[in-house]
Amino acid sequence: MADSAGRRPESDDPGDGPSGPGAKCPGAATVTGRRRRLPWKPRSALTPRGLARRKLTLRGALAAGLLGIATLGYSVGDALTYPGDDSTAARLAGWAREHELGAVVDKLENLQYELDPPQVGGSLPDEALARMRATAPAVPVHHQDVPLRAPMRPLVAPGLPGEGVWRVLSAAHGEPVVQGTYVRPDRDHTSYQAAVAWIDGRRARFELHPGVREPGGTFSVPPTIPQGRRAGLLATWNGGFKVTDGGSRGGFYLAGDTAGELRDGAASEVFYRDGSIKVGQWGRDVGMTREVVGVRQCLELMVDDGKVVPGIDIDSKWGATDQSRMFVERSGVGVTARGDVIMVVGQALTARTLADLMQRAGAVRAMPLDMNRAWPSFMSYDPAGDPANPKPVNLLDFDNPPERYYTRATRDFVAVYAK
Repeated sequence: MADSAGRRPESDDPGDGPSGPGAKCPGAATVTGRRRRLPWKPRSALTPRGLARRKLTLRGALAAGLLGIATLGYSVGDALTYPGDDSTAARLAGWAREHELGAVVDKLENLQYELDPPQVGGSLPDEALARMRATAPAVPVHHQDVPLRAPMRPLVAPGLPGEGVWRVLSAAHGEPVVQGTYVRPDRDHTSYQAAVAWIDGRRARFELHPGVREPGGTFSVPPTIPQGRRAGLLATWNGGFKVTDGGSRGGFYLAGDTAGELRDGAASEVFYRDGSIKVGQWGRDVGMTREVVGVRQCLELMVDDGKVVPGIDIDSKWGATDQSRMFVERSGVGVTARGDVIMVVGQALTARTLADLMQRAGAVRAMPLDMNRAWPSFMSYDPAGDPANPKPVNLLDFDNPPERYYTRATRDFVAVYAK
């Protein structure tokens, strides 16, 4: 049928071509049709030189594909087998974030949270109840100069036996230098615990250590507490968000070397040559001096001037993964007006409940550290069996064993020694 201009439409059938003296044979029409459909010429239409070029191209593409698969396999394999006690889930999540797949990890973690949210109501498990009731000192103390702290008022009424009561975690020269207690984090999540530790700032020495993978690099300080450097060890705790991917929104400095960039306004743990520690806002409360040997920055202060900061309920300000309104494992550290240290690790915490706990325990300035099961930690150390190799004890049990800092740690951490 002709169109409005009197032309016949072209046929989709390559065999229904024009006829006449100038017409191509059906076979030629078929080849032309194939040329329009195929991304490359058929072998019969190629010269020997063209065939050789195609072989080289195909072999190059195949080699590149195999190399990509091998590289991916090696990269994932390295993440699954690097030294340390990190769980498989933590290793894979870390690998994904290092390869710009953080948004995918966030969505998967949020989906997992939605499918299995923390329980509301209920009672503490028997193991948690027993830990809370164990108020007797685990190590001999004299109580000459350092009394046990006054009980911390529970957040849930009525309080359970032992809730908020301080007990000795580690002693130095017969004094209870490290003390700890347990409370339930809020009135709704009564089947979970938060642990609060207090460290006498005048009787302890604080050291910052790097991790093998975070921040990585070649720092002169080892990423572990090796044999021969464990005598007098009192406590350890975890570092903050990753510096290498910008998650901490700050930097890491140790013994003259820097990873990332130290940022004005960032919440900072600052370590000094005399073994003391401060927590404050970089550029206002603390800054670089000749006496500074280490700095660990992470986000912003959660407690400032003795008060929880106004922006504590802003979603995602305190970590994009799980966001601040979700109840997950979290950790944080602060200092009292006297210079003592408050450290909190807990289950089912929001940014607000973490900040509230640090402020209630006496912190005048406090900052967030890492979150989710793989990273929060606080260990005390018992020298009774071997003073040169004290036994680590988890304040709360998460994914990693208490010996995590006796091996090569993947992330930075703080070690506390007796003066």
